[in-house]
Amino acid sequence: MRDRPSVTKSHQLDPDVRRILERAELEGVELIRFLYADHGGVIRGKAASRSRLAERIGTGIGHTVAMMAMNLLDQLQDVEQLGPVGEVRIVPDPATYVPLPYAPGAAAMLSDLRQQDGTPWGACPRTFLKDAIDELAGEGYSLVAAFEPEFTLGRRLPDPAGGPDRLVPIDDSLCYAATGFDTVHDYTIKLVRALETQGLRVEHYHPELGPGQQELSVRHAPALRAADNHVIYRETVRGVALRMQMWASLAPKPLADQAGNGAHLHLSLWRDRHNVFAEDGAARAGFIGGLIAHLPALTALTCGSVNSFRRLSPRAWAGAYAVYGPDNREAAIRVCSPLGESGEPNLELKTSDSSANPYLSLGAVIHAGLDGIRRGLDPGEPVDVDPDTLPGRYPRLPASLDEALDALEADEVLMEALGPLRRRAYLAVKRSEADAFAANDVPFELFHHLRAF
Repeated sequence: MRDRPSVTKSHQLDPDVRRILERAELEGVELIRFLYADHGGVIRGKAASRSRLAERIGTGIGHTVAMMAMNLLDQLQDVEQLGPVGEVRIVPDPATYVPLPYAPGAAAMLSDLRQQDGTPWGACPRTFLKDAIDELAGEGYSLVAAFEPEFTLGRRLPDPAGGPDRLVPIDDSLCYAATGFDTVHDYTIKLVRALETQGLRVEHYHPELGPGQQELSVRHAPALRAADNHVIYRETVRGVALRMQMWASLAPKPLADQAGNGAHLHLSLWRDRHNVFAEDGAARAGFIGGLIAHLPALTALTCGSVNSFRRLSPRAWAGAYAVYGPDNREAAIRVCSPLGESGEPNLELKTSDSSANPYLSLGAVIHAGLDGIRRGLDPGEPVDVDPDTLPGRYPRLPASLDEALDALEADEVLMEALGPLRRRAYLAVKRSEADAFAANDVPFELFHHLRAF
């Protein structure tokens, strides 16, 4: 069981906390956001004033338990232990403190949801990932990861007919076209500078396939930091756009007839500073075998929205089949070629997008891969063709959120890992979203996803 958070007085003496307080004062920060990701994949939080920060780092901020039963439509679901009675604390991790360059006077920290006595809470997503990391460490491994997100940049405009707002892309440039760099240059430079200021090292950038679609990747990190980075990334992409009178959406399909936005998950497994995927064929095969075995259920967590399944279709380079292959971008799992002689091999999970809660997503991936290693699961032969060209030969992943949730409920390993409260809440929230969007039209779905993500 994890240690109880230190009391306020000890935090006041902690060098890291003192450094944060000094930095906040020096940078003119007045409000510090304590952020978390909910079961709908939405980033939520509360903010502490600088004058109360030393205390709030220790005590956290009070928060109703019900918020972890809220879906992305802000509809509260009936989940036992997540109703109007009960409170947890949003407790920030001082190591994650970052300024928000797009919001002068504000900073943020990623947070755990803890019980009032400071112990872990069974519905905290960040704790779920921490526990998965601990279980992996118990087998002698660590995981390094990076999300590779895409997003659509444009302007949010009212529908002339009075329907939901719609997203109008910022340009109509071609994939990788040089004109696309120029069209959004000012925004991109501001985004890069903001991310670097927050400690996220930018790897590369290019205009992507769809109108207004961008891809900007940040460097890999240990698993918890990678998930934290993705939350900061999502907030920064949207925050910079808003300050420039634009709208950025990381939703899987903000435009129904255009390319979808993935957040491909890159993974490498390490032991004693050695890349296991490079040196231990059995462990590598087992990890891939675990992912393959659990992919239908994993999809409910890595592609966590109704909108995800507009993107997750064959011949869309989204990985709609439960197969793996070397540099196969139609496989759910791509075995990536190392870059240069010093490059390290890694896996790319393509069935991943930014509507997922990154802590649940990455934690579930760890549990699936670890199960494969423990049981020595055989991933089968690698696939070096588009699996859709061989009908019926390879298993198709779920085609809807409901199908993915059915697979999750049937997956004993992942259901056990999630635990009773978390799995009840997640399934209730996601089932409610599936029902709500099934009862409405496409513009309703697109609007609520581009608004949330």
